[in-house]
Amino acid sequence: MTRRYYCPRLPPSGGETSLADAEAQHAIRVMRVQIGDSVTLFDGQGNESEAKIVDINRRTCFCMAEKTQSISRESSVSMHLAIALPKPDRCRELIERLTEIGVQSITPIVAARTQRGPSASLIEKLYRFVIESCKQCGRNQLMSIEPVTESRDYFGTPAPAITRRLIAHPIDAMPLDSQIPANPILAAIGPEGGWTNEEVELAVANGFSPISLGKRIYRIETAAVVVAARLLD
Repeated sequence: MTRRYYCPRLPPSGGETSLADAEAQHAIRVMRVQIGDSVTLFDGQGNESEAKIVDINRRTCFCMAEKTQSISRESSVSMHLAIALPKPDRCRELIERLTEIGVQSITPIVAARTQRGPSASLIEKLYRFVIESCKQCGRNQLMSIEPVTESRDYFGTPAPAITRRLIAHPIDAMPLDSQIPANPILAAIGPEGGWTNEEVELAVANGFSPISLGKRIYRIETAAVVVAARLLD
């Protein structure tokens, strides 16, 4: 399998492009690519290209696309997660696993029990984690990271009739395994201290159904992966 590189400006077959700074430096300094090497480029929008390195300088490397095509490796189910993010040192694994599983997008939520909302620098890192995970797992569509949103604003929006909305909360909840497959799905995962009663009541009033993940209490990143894996299976 050839090495994959993110290239948002993917050329048509026979066209040339150059890798952006971070990707170019990784290719040149870490992977030590050489002129003539075969690589796979993807644009994060569902397209990929079989390409060859045709020139290298200190700043970038140039590639010629031999065959550019749309190749989807997406799940048949469109899934969005609203997540009160864990501490920064635990975010990388969360983002990598959700990208690999096939979650379409996430919205970072600032909940009532969130100690601190995610910083702009953390969000920037999350984007990079998505790219790195797509490079590794072969996914051509980047998982989208939506703007940070307050829980009261997120839960206060009425649900579109076609969207199944779920909120992880153990009280008066149906088991996760009892959920009938649906498309699209939106699931909300709370902070370490859980959602407040007010947040759950607001969510339920606007179309969310409480679900239970079982008898054990999971960390945020574990809960998110469990929900995504079961509902996308």
